Amino acid sequence: MKKDTLKEEALRYHEYPRPGKIEITPTKPYRTQYDLGLAYSPGVAYPSKAIEESPANAYRYTDKGNLVAVISNGTAVLGLGDIGSEASKPVMEGKALLFKIFADIDSFDIEVDEKDPQKVIEVVRAIAGTFGGINLEDIKAPDCFVIEDGLKNRLDIPVMHDDQHGTAIISGAALLNALELQGKSIGEVRVVVNGAGAASTSCIKLFIELGVNPDNIVVCDSKGVITTRRSSLSFQKAAFARDVPYETLANAMKGADVFLGLSVADVVTPDMIKSMAPRPIVFALANPDPEIAYDVAKKTRDDLIFATGRSDYPNQVNNVLGFPYIFRGALDCRASVINEDMKIAAVHAIADLAHLPVPDSVRRAVGGRELSFGKEYIIPTPFDPRLISTVAPAVAKAAADSGVAKEPIQDYGQYARHLSMRVHRDNATINRVMEYATRGRHHHLEKGA
Repeated sequence: MKKDTLKEEALRYHEYPRPGKIEITPTKPYRTQYDLGLAYSPGVAYPSKAIEESPANAYRYTDKGNLVAVISNGTAVLGLGDIGSEASKPVMEGKALLFKIFADIDSFDIEVDEKDPQKVIEVVRAIAGTFGGINLEDIKAPDCFVIEDGLKNRLDIPVMHDDQHGTAIISGAALLNALELQGKSIGEVRVVVNGAGAASTSCIKLFIELGVNPDNIVVCDSKGVITTRRSSLSFQKAAFARDVPYETLANAMKGADVFLGLSVADVVTPDMIKSMAPRPIVFALANPDPEIAYDVAKKTRDDLIFATGRSDYPNQVNNVLGFPYIFRGALDCRASVINEDMKIAAVHAIADLAHLPVPDSVRRAVGGRELSFGKEYIIPTPFDPRLISTVAPAVAKAAADSGVAKEPIQDYGQYARHLSMRVHRDNATINRVMEYATRGRHHHLEKGA
């Protein structure tokens, strides 16, 4: 699709038949005077008093347990950069849409016109009682680290900066399956990461949790390899500094088993791909254009596994595979945090799902393309209806096992069946999304990096 056509269609999509992508819909009867008396005065006083007596009753009498705040200050929006909080609203509305259609989670998008991390923390802390969870979005590094950590320390509800952890979780699942297919041990592979922002930092930490030897990870930024010889490194970058003799991305990639790009387009050349170890794994996740073009990489080597953040190529590393279901599981067991155990559980659940036979409905959603576990299918597609009944229970169980679930799920099989029925009892919206994909309009549901 031509860029001008895409622009016109996107603007029309957001304006008509009414502006925006989300609305609030009543969930209780409201046709009679009696209904309104229960909904508001005088009946509403009783649940208010019950919550005053025990704040946990908010989960019984309000939507708090199914309500997530999607919060941004607009300082790192998609590939657009610091465009301001109000300009970030279409993106945050889009995030709320994805929460609803994929996991039946209600969301309020909240754009905070403030760049001071401590003030953002205080704003969110002050309104957090409204919500069962907080999804931070499109906040620049290093402020995003400060804000997420500050909120985790102050709140007892799940808080996650999806730009960091969502990308890490999906790429972690892709890595496990790619290593399996390439016959490589996670503890022995050499990994080169290009990009040292929020997503890269989280990916590196999670890869280490999954078993990658930290001494085998080399990180590059726009200035080259982050070595111990470089001065004035931020504390995030200093943690990844390595005592290696080379200083360029090209030299770092010689003999590497895995390349993870979360940077900019076209920084990787065919010669760099050729210099990698046998059976390499290349995750070029810069959006909208990867670090090396898909067709170029595939022509360069026939023994590689290649993934991008784009929906028009195989192996899309797409955050929507994770965040709706991670929050679903966390909300349903009343988790106080989203911890490392829950993230690891999500990684394995997503990775394992890719091994299973793919339903015909999913094939139709991706234009009839044949899907089976292999080099062109290392992670599920966003349209796999089994994600919610696979990932959410795994996350909820990990929360219970790690002691952070206030109301652990009692029967995970029944819970999984309930989730499938809950999300797919009304397929109108999801069918529209699947039809959209089938028509071949390769717009991103959610950024992959």
